[in-house]
Amino acid sequence: MGLISLLWGIVAMLWMIVALIPLLGWGNWFLIPFAAIGAIIAALGVLLSRPGHRGRAKAGLVLNGLVIVVGIVRLGIGGGVV
Repeated sequence: MGLISLLWGIVAMLWMIVALIPLLGWGNWFLIPFAAIGAIIAALGVLLSRPGHRGRAKAGLVLNGLVIVVGIVRLGIGGGVV
């Protein structure tokens, strides 16, 4: 689960970079739930992994959390939050 969450976080990060381009900010509406699912997978990976094998899951959790925060801030700045 750690590898899946890490890859999910990388895809979300790339999508976030594209969504930062003006007129493509609508992508954040789809990006935030996508990253939230990745964060859930990462949290499950942290809970179900042995203590020495949690690095990938923690990295996925951090990446997905960062994407969620940046997406919410981007929607707030652009007036996309209703």
